[in-house]
Amino acid sequence: MSHADLTLDNVLIVEDEPKIASLVADYLSNSGFSSHHLAHGDAVLPWLEGQTLLPELVLLDLMLPGTDGLTLCRTVRQRWPQLAIIMLTAKVEEIDRLLGLELGADDYICKPFSPREVVARIRAVLRRSRATHSSLESNTEGPLMLDEDGWRALADGQDLGLTAVEFQLLRVMMAAPGRIFTREQLMDHMYRDHRIVSERTVDSHIKKLRRKIADIWQERDVIRSVYGVGYKYQPEE
Repeated sequence: MSHADLTLDNVLIVEDEPKIASLVADYLSNSGFSSHHLAHGDAVLPWLEGQTLLPELVLLDLMLPGTDGLTLCRTVRQRWPQLAIIMLTAKVEEIDRLLGLELGADDYICKPFSPREVVARIRAVLRRSRATHSSLESNTEGPLMLDEDGWRALADGQDLGLTAVEFQLLRVMMAAPGRIFTREQLMDHMYRDHRIVSERTVDSHIKKLRRKIADIWQERDVIRSVYGVGYKYQPEE
C-alpha cells in the first residue's frame, strides 16, 4: 500500500515529553495519519472547543502539567463521547481506572512503549469505532433510535439519559438483533483487556440500562437475559 492510499486521520497527541511526542508524531505521519500536539493539560479543552472538525482520537498522557489525564479523560468522554481515547501511562496501578466503566478510555498503553505499537493500537481502536458506527447506521429509524453524534438513545423520541457505557452496551447489541452476547463478548467490544472488568459489573450496567428503558416502555422488554449465557437485543415483532 502506498502512502497515498492510507486514510488520513486527525489524532490529538497530549504529551508533555517533547521527544516522545515528536517520535509518535513522526510514526503517525509515516503511517498516513495527521496529528496535532499539545504539551499542557490546561490547553486541551480550549483547543477542542475551538475546532470546527474534531479529531477522531485523543492520545492522552496520564501525567501532565496542569489538568491531569484522568480528569481530562472524564471530561472529554462526557463532552465529546464520540472521540476515541487511548491513555499513555507509566502507572500500572491506574489501569483499572483508565479502562474503568466510569472513565471509559478505549485502550491504554504502558510506558515505555514502541511507536509501532502506538500506531497499531490507534488503527485498532479507530477500526472498531468505525465498524460499530457503520453497522448501526440502519438503526436510526424506529421506536428505539441511536443518535451516534450525541451518544443518545431515544425511545419514542424520549432521551433515555444513558451513560457512555450504557450507550455502548446498547449499540453493540442493537447491531445484531437476536444475537446472544456473552458477558465476555460484551466486554471485548468495549475494552481491549476485559479481565479488569468483572461479569458482575456488566450485569450491573445491563440492569441500569433495562431500568431506564422500562421507565419509558413499561411493558416492553427489548433486552433479554438468556440464562447461563448472556444477553440479547430482541425488538418486538
